[in-house]
Amino acid sequence: MIVDAHHHFLDPARADYPWLTDELAAIRRAFGPDDLAPLLDAAGIDATVLVQTRQDLDETQEFLAIADGSPFVRGVVGWVDLRDAGVDETIAGLRRGPGGDRLVAVRHQVHDEPDPDWLGRDDVRRGIAAIGRAGLAYDLLVRARELPAARRLVAALPDVRFVIDHLAKPAIRNGSDPGWSAAVGGFRDVPNVWWKLSGLVTEADWQDWRPADLQPFADRVLQVAGPDRLLFGSDWPVCLLAAPYDVVVATARTLIESLSPAERAAVLGETAVAVYGLGVDPSARPR
Repeated sequence: MIVDAHHHFLDPARADYPWLTDELAAIRRAFGPDDLAPLLDAAGIDATVLVQTRQDLDETQEFLAIADGSPFVRGVVGWVDLRDAGVDETIAGLRRGPGGDRLVAVRHQVHDEPDPDWLGRDDVRRGIAAIGRAGLAYDLLVRARELPAARRLVAALPDVRFVIDHLAKPAIRNGSDPGWSAAVGGFRDVPNVWWKLSGLVTEADWQDWRPADLQPFADRVLQVAGPDRLLFGSDWPVCLLAAPYDVVVATARTLIESLSPAERAAVLGETAVAVYGLGVDPSARPR
């Protein structure tokens, strides 16, 4: 099964997206299931994971309901307030609602927090521990600045499955990112962390990039984590700023073409199914 483990839906006419700045005006419109479905068919994608775009519980409930009515959306990475002492009940409430069985992970825009050690807060860690107890994964949206705090977090919570989105957003357009590379090295052989091969085209020069520009960054994570800890995501529709959907999929295939057939199959779907427990009853998901 081929899985796009990272995409979004959005509608600026109905909600506010602080990250949707003037620089991103080209995607400041509605994107929903009907827009994505034909792209999935054309690219041979079997299933997807829908990821939060706003730090709003209402969006999570809406995404779960969408997943309930969309056969290709097998999982939702939602948002809950990690600092709220009632995180356990919030998750239980989400699971009681429409599509609640599709909730597979939680995410917060950590790289937008002023404090680079936000992940080290006691209340945040208690919330993430609750995510793990619920059998959910936790998606880390971080850059190089937050990777040291993320490394301490994953060591402190070894029973939680962590997925680092967009390979932690290296500065691809600069040609190299020594700080990012060094921080990534700290995750060598960490058993409870996976890396998402997503969002790279928009970290490159939107108008003038090639797969070769992305390759060293993908190779660095492969060197540190290995192919069994890498999973593909498109980051649609944000990726449209730099490339259409089919090009993003083709580029991911190019970045992993040196791997064995079994390893490529894992990156393109099997790992996402395992990490997120797609299609598995919440009580039976990996912990």
